[in-house]
Amino acid sequence: MSTQTMSSLDSRRDGGVADQPVDDLVLREKAQTGYDLLRRYRDTGEMNDLNTAVQKLQEVVDLTPGDHPDRALWLQISATSLGSRYQRLGDLKDLEATVQRFQEAVHLTPPDHPDRANRLKNLSVSLRDQYQRFGDLQDLKAALQRDQEAVDLTAVDHPDRAGRLQNLGTSFMDQYQRLGDLMDLEAAVQKFQEVVDMTPGDHPDRAGQLQSLAFSLGNRYQRLGELRDLEAAVQRFQEAVDSTPADHPDRASRLQNLAVSLKDRYRRLGKLKDLEVALEKDQEAVDITPVEHPERARWLQSLATSFSIRYHWLGKLTDLEAALQNGQEAVKLTPVDHPDRARQLKCLAGFFKDRYQRLGELKDLEAALQKDQEAVGLTPVNHPERAVRMDSLAASFGTRYRRLGELKDLEAAIQRFEEAVDLTPGGHPDMVGCLQNLAISFRERHERLGELKDLEAAVQRDQEAMDLTPEDHPDKASQLQSLAESCSGWYKRFQEKKYLKLVHHYYQVSFNTLAPSDPEPSWEAALRWALFSKKFQPAYCSTAYLAAFNLLPQLLWIGHSIPVRQDAIHRLDIGKTASAATRISLTLSDPVSAVQFFEQGLATTFQQMLQLRPDLDMLSAEYAEKLEKLSYELYSGTSDNPSRVARERQELLQDIRKQPGLEHFLLPQPYRVLCYASQGGPVLILNSHEDGCDGIIILNPNLDPVHVPLPNVTVDLLKFWQRTLKELLRHCNVRTRGESVSTRLFGHREGFRSRTTEEHFTDLLTWLWNNVVEPVYQALALHGIHNGRLWWLPSGLFTGLPLHACPPTDEFVHSYTAILGSLLEARAKKTVTTQHRVGVVGVTHTSIWRANYLKGVEEEVQKISAVIKDPNLRCLEGEQATPTAVLNLLQDCSWVHLACHGTQDPMEPTKSHLLLYEGVLELETILRMPLLNAEFVFLAACQTAMGDADLVNESFHLTGGFIAAGFRGAIGTLWSMDDQDGPLVAETFYSYLFRDGRQPQASDAAEALQFAMNKLKAQKVPYQRWIPFIHMGV
Repeated sequence: MSTQTMSSLDSRRDGGVADQPVDDLVLREKAQTGYDLLRRYRDTGEMNDLNTAVQKLQEVVDLTPGDHPDRALWLQISATSLGSRYQRLGDLKDLEATVQRFQEAVHLTPPDHPDRANRLKNLSVSLRDQYQRFGDLQDLKAALQRDQEAVDLTAVDHPDRAGRLQNLGTSFMDQYQRLGDLMDLEAAVQKFQEVVDMTPGDHPDRAGQLQSLAFSLGNRYQRLGELRDLEAAVQRFQEAVDSTPADHPDRASRLQNLAVSLKDRYRRLGKLKDLEVALEKDQEAVDITPVEHPERARWLQSLATSFSIRYHWLGKLTDLEAALQNGQEAVKLTPVDHPDRARQLKCLAGFFKDRYQRLGELKDLEAALQKDQEAVGLTPVNHPERAVRMDSLAASFGTRYRRLGELKDLEAAIQRFEEAVDLTPGGHPDMVGCLQNLAISFRERHERLGELKDLEAAVQRDQEAMDLTPEDHPDKASQLQSLAESCSGWYKRFQEKKYLKLVHHYYQVSFNTLAPSDPEPSWEAALRWALFSKKFQPAYCSTAYLAAFNLLPQLLWIGHSIPVRQDAIHRLDIGKTASAATRISLTLSDPVSAVQFFEQGLATTFQQMLQLRPDLDMLSAEYAEKLEKLSYELYSGTSDNPSRVARERQELLQDIRKQPGLEHFLLPQPYRVLCYASQGGPVLILNSHEDGCDGIIILNPNLDPVHVPLPNVTVDLLKFWQRTLKELLRHCNVRTRGESVSTRLFGHREGFRSRTTEEHFTDLLTWLWNNVVEPVYQALALHGIHNGRLWWLPSGLFTGLPLHACPPTDEFVHSYTAILGSLLEARAKKTVTTQHRVGVVGVTHTSIWRANYLKGVEEEVQKISAVIKDPNLRCLEGEQATPTAVLNLLQDCSWVHLACHGTQDPMEPTKSHLLLYEGVLELETILRMPLLNAEFVFLAACQTAMGDADLVNESFHLTGGFIAAGFRGAIGTLWSMDDQDGPLVAETFYSYLFRDGRQPQASDAAEALQFAMNKLKAQKVPYQRWIPFIHMGV
């Protein structure tokens, strides 16, 4: 209720009561009681007060004759109480009664009456509420007309002019949102700015006025994309919050509006701090709002949206679940006939779609479709938000079409997208998205049915969307990519060269525009560009893949947790993409690019782990100290705000890279740097792809890489041999150290005759030698390399195959590396200590895990102790080998031998672990530790080097993890070693390293392992006992 209405009632109460008729006194007393209850309700939110106020004021109106001089006043106060109850409960009858009484109050008020302007303003507010409920444009136009009349009746210096201008601005704002006319938006901004300018800084209404101005500026930003409007909106919203007391009833709404503007700025500038602050404001708005408050559902919805946005950036499933939980609670709190319910259902549908995209469960997609349909069903035909809800419903149908392939879903999607376009005014900011979605659906129907009209419609809609979008708008990239897609369809159909040029032009321009706030669609567009180029113009393939790989820092941001990044790698098929980019580069006779693509794809997550163990020697003391601190905070898990730490670290890295010679510091390296991985001997890369499998040899830093085609190797054959190896190991019972080794007959699987495991191992090794290893050896021989060290770098389906065991003779000493970068890091690393302290861990059994008793471990530890004979030798055996004690040993010792059980987690490789006494030691925990003394580790555990071939292009296993943690070299096993071989292998290995009293060198470990394996083979042990041992690192 306005101050003027209150004053009118108070003046009548204070005027000559003794001279009034008794009936009038009764009316005024009832009106005063209702008015006081209404004011108390506004202070306390007590519903009984509001209901009683409505009742008392209704009685006053019913008892007042039509020609009574106070009837207009009683109508005004009654309408105000009904309007308050409508805002609380959303009951349509209250809204209709509110409008009717305000209209009658205005009708009864003469044009020159001092209260007419105020009553016009109140009528306008109720008409806008009715418009928001039903979407009838006539209500909105009538509201704007009443607001303009109210302003015209108000003197420039009148104290209520600001409030009436405020309402006029609101009507212009609503009309803009309905019709999209920029003139309405400019008028709204002008009115709100005028209100703020005429209001003193300490005025109690100023905060609300600032909020309205900020809202209009935010809309102008959405329309024109001018950053200054967005910055001004954030500033005004912040001022509004700062000037609102903590216990003010409007504080929650102002916090929520500030959160909305911060989310907009996050989308524009990508600063995670804005999103974090937005989430804090949304959470505060919810926290200060009572459970029964009518606006709580709205604040919960805003909070849910913040969680959803953060999910899209950080990829944490917990954020998506929080969005769903808060969104569902918001819907639950909102009555079925409440005007906000449809909006909340539409948002909830979006959260379900996100979870469907993440987990692939059809029930989430069906739930999304149901919520979208319900939202559209609750929205009147002429409602301003019907278009956006129809667009969301259409998208759900389109997604289900792509899942189930039912044409009726695609037809439903197109129908609803077209309706959304028809409902959206030409200049409305949502029009671009509607047009783009419709274009995509037309393209899909063209691909399904082949009708030219659909392709023509797609091109037309894409071009319309382009024409409506400013050049510097953040969404420009996606529109260019969509237009490129339509042009590619046209070229495929008619082979017109101009469309071929347009495809490449639009794609190239799209990847040179502003960085997208959501990089996944651009990643997918780059892959589509690459596939198109491969078929029609292969020369552009490298450009397309480069555009995709340039998005990796965003897709796999260092602020994400490692499991989140690992999920993104597999969800987006990054490994497969790297393999395809490598293959096409070789096809185009560009092995340098092939190596760069191979390394960048392989290192996407592995390299980011290595980045948290940087060599700081090349930095100034100031930079080194800051980077070391931030890296430790980020990866040790000690920070209570890891996103802030990651952001600060990223900004620091940008400063570092501006320094001479540090341009590529902790970035994917170019070939001129990667080639130095071959300083100690050639590196042999193996790439598997459906189009063909290849080897690439980096001979030495002075030569370009050499392509070695592997024409007899196919993906199907590699899959066959991977299956064969796994079945062999299953039959041999060698998945866990301590189990007996069998040489029993191997199966009766179709296509196999009954043969021994020895014969099948011979088949596998023979095939690998003839088709993979020998061709590489022949290429080495052509360059005069016949012996020495070499490093295998397998990827994809080559992962885990025993390449080192194939050669019939020992000309070369074989090692492996997970990525080129880790080999470079290992070569460059300098340990802190100059003395090599050896630590040995032996665990025969654990106290809490059921695992085979390792009877050979005690002898293994004894043999090592006898060989090394060092007083500084540190041994942890049995119950001494707790996770904490082993961690301390890893930090103190430069050489470490671990004889225990080990287990890999193929789904979350960082959860792979060693089984110790009273607990496990996870790879993730080891990676957090700054292992400054680390030099070499021998992992005499099971499956420590067996990466899973299903997790292609990611060498996540315990052995590679220890290299990532800081060890320069490591020995592990592709599968479980035989427990009885531990003592012999350890004794022979360390005897070689410590021969003649020498200090051990990490660079001698591979040769020492070969020496030990030759001794083991000399005992005529079966293949499965000597093959699994491999060396990694320098």
